Amino acid sequence: MKISNIICYPINVGSGAQLVVKVETDLGIYGWGASGLTGRELAVVGAIEHYKTFLIGKDPRQIEAIWQELYRGQYFEGGRVLTAAISAIDIALYDIKGKALGVPVYELLGGKQRDFIDCFASVRFTTKEELINYSKTIVKEGWDMLRLAPAEFESQENIELFEPRQSIALLADWLIELRKEVGSKITIGIDYHTRLTPAETYSFINRMPKGTIDFIEEPIRDENPEAYENLRKMIDIPFAIGEEFSSKWQFLPFIERNITQYARLDICNVGGITEAKKVASMAEAHYIDLMPHNPLGPICTAATIHLAAACSNFSWLEEVNTPAQYMGTDAPEFYPLRPILDGSRYPVLNTPGLGVDFNEELAKQRKFVPINIPRLKRKNGALTNW
Repeated sequence: MKISNIICYPINVGSGAQLVVKVETDLGIYGWGASGLTGRELAVVGAIEHYKTFLIGKDPRQIEAIWQELYRGQYFEGGRVLTAAISAIDIALYDIKGKALGVPVYELLGGKQRDFIDCFASVRFTTKEELINYSKTIVKEGWDMLRLAPAEFESQENIELFEPRQSIALLADWLIELRKEVGSKITIGIDYHTRLTPAETYSFINRMPKGTIDFIEEPIRDENPEAYENLRKMIDIPFAIGEEFSSKWQFLPFIERNITQYARLDICNVGGITEAKKVASMAEAHYIDLMPHNPLGPICTAATIHLAAACSNFSWLEEVNTPAQYMGTDAPEFYPLRPILDGSRYPVLNTPGLGVDFNEELAKQRKFVPINIPRLKRKNGALTNW
């Protein structure tokens, strides 16, 4: 079996975008992959075009060897654009190999350890009323883990204005009220999306009684592990870090120095299934559970389900389509075969490969319009993180 072609399909889905990649073979077996570099899909397409020049004719079953060549086959190794491209290709190769052998991908990873993949509900809100109502709706439907995604700045007249101190004062009060509303049995985390500094994060946590939240996700930027290490000494709730990491090497200091307590691995950015399973093993040795990042679409969901099924150290998978909010990322019109939620969890099925298919004809008909993420500013006009 030889790789005969690689085709990229950047598509608009809901208010966002996805990059779907098809790897074809001379035997007619094909595999689907996806990139997770949101807002820079065309950069990833360009990287895949470079890779395509030497991938045609290779045996797609030699996944680890191909991964090494993709990563090390240029002088400037790594980087988020390249690893997003590698991720998409790598996932597609696993899909091909599973289909060729007639087994689900998790069988290639040692077999499944669980029958269901538990999910947390991502709760995006702009007002206290939305936070309380969405959360109570989700809990009523049987979900027991909420990961909050605040966008309170969008409730004001200028939705591009963000002042950290105003935000932490507001959200701390709202979270105290939320905990009273949903009770002590529900796990609550909050994703501050790198909008804070260490000092602001410390202030935020100390404005709430112990037990208000169970973890905080990426409150500060991740480039400097020492900054997170110092923050780790200042506050006493778990961290969830890693959705932007593009290799096991980026995860290394956060895992080895016990800076994070949950690994927010993104299988479509970190380097695909090949790299993700290595991060999982590193995390397992330090008693750190995976809490995978999964905001984009069914291919990322499916690949992560297979990884989670085969790993012992797994906690929850991110889910943005919940009983309270439907973000449309599952895009049924594009994905006639895709993972389907059963309540708050995904069943682990025995479909060969990933268990996903994609509507190429629809993708060819639709014009792709590149998107950009929002840009937030302080009152003084300075750019800050979204």
